[in-house]
Amino acid sequence: MNNINWHKEAEKRREDYLQDTVKLLQVQSVLDEENNSADAPLGEGIQEALEYMLNLGEKDGFAVKNIDNLAGHIEMGEGDELVGILCHLDVVPAGDGWSSDPFAADIRDGKIFARGAIDDKGPTMAAYYAMKIVKELGVPLHKRVRMILGTDEETDWRCVDRYFETEEMPTLGFAPDADFPIIYAEKGIWDLKMKQNPNEDDENSGEYQVLEFTSGRRVNMVPDFAKARVKTTSQISELQKSFNLFLQDHSLQGESSVENNEIILQLKGKSAHGMEPDNGINAGLFLSHFLSGLELSGQAKEYFQFIAEYIVGDSRGRKLNLAFSDSITGDLTMNAGIFSYSKQDGGSIGFTVRYPVTFEWEKGRMQLDTLLREKKFSLETVSNSAPHHVEKDSFLIQTLQKVYEELTGEKAELLSIGGGTYARSLEAGVAFGPLFPGSEDNAHQKDEFVVIDDIIKATAIYAQAIYQLAK
Repeated sequence: MNNINWHKEAEKRREDYLQDTVKLLQVQSVLDEENNSADAPLGEGIQEALEYMLNLGEKDGFAVKNIDNLAGHIEMGEGDELVGILCHLDVVPAGDGWSSDPFAADIRDGKIFARGAIDDKGPTMAAYYAMKIVKELGVPLHKRVRMILGTDEETDWRCVDRYFETEEMPTLGFAPDADFPIIYAEKGIWDLKMKQNPNEDDENSGEYQVLEFTSGRRVNMVPDFAKARVKTTSQISELQKSFNLFLQDHSLQGESSVENNEIILQLKGKSAHGMEPDNGINAGLFLSHFLSGLELSGQAKEYFQFIAEYIVGDSRGRKLNLAFSDSITGDLTMNAGIFSYSKQDGGSIGFTVRYPVTFEWEKGRMQLDTLLREKKFSLETVSNSAPHHVEKDSFLIQTLQKVYEELTGEKAELLSIGGGTYARSLEAGVAFGPLFPGSEDNAHQKDEFVVIDDIIKATAIYAQAIYQLAK
């Protein structure tokens, strides 16, 4: 079986792959808890995507299982040991500014454009077709191979938490949800909320009053839009003029309008994955920066000046005493992903912090808590997922390195990332593709796409990897 042409086998299935992938991408599997039910705990779209994959697996002769409509798996082979392939079917909200319908799965220029094309539906289908190749070739396996399908990766990971309460932990495995060659280390993920303490100062004494300010949908996305409602005792035209100059000075897009004697300020940014905020343009931070320069009073003044002093222009947490870096996973990063302010409730900021393997999280949390107390803010830890690291000389990494090098002719360097993949759910798991070195990473951005030639190539790599890990 050593003479199998894995590239040829993947290419044979190109059209079938495209058909199945387009159908999956057309499902709007965004978290929708407001319209959930017992049969669809995370919303109808996510449930539809899960059922689509399980039905596909059953049709193709795999063993399938649904775990409380939160997760599922597709399995083949026999043996005591289990090779896991961890994928997810949920996607982040589409956002604004797409050149085509984000759920139409438009094919053009050798790419599929859709939310989830690269994160993670396109790669999920590639791994599924890799399993199909191995199954249809009838190669002997001495381990079981199981694709584990999650539905809540972009938020709280309730899917894998529930899954591993009842189901077997794979001996080893990989997640097709990041970069090639091999990601052997992932930063810790600390999601937190900074909440402004109540302030009884006169909110109406300033020249400007911020009635409401919002930006962002998820902490793991750089906000691409921000909006504020402002009242002023000065001429409205002066504020609009200042805002337009601010936009011009920072090469930003936005607009202002007047409604019921209130000024509506809107600013556009650029979305990006929260693991590297510098890849985006944070609309919330820029609009906060502008508002901090106005003559405000009370809690509004404290809120926006805090953002301007401690967060604007600092994605590494230096001003908040969190700066840290190590040789395995690089810099700690901070993304301010959700902003909210109103006269009634005060202000809050939601962050995701991606911290290195050797960072002392509890020490960092205490330092931040102390600083925030001095600035009249409280700290709430929403969740904390510890870093993940697999030894370089393990069977898993050695095998995947050999497969990658054989099929690409390139050296399989080991990488670390700030993103969190399902690989960290495994005791021995790594992230493995699908993005090749030099490829554009457009996950969580407008016009997200997957390059068709590249994903077919990844399918071949996954097929050989499954064979080598399970044979």
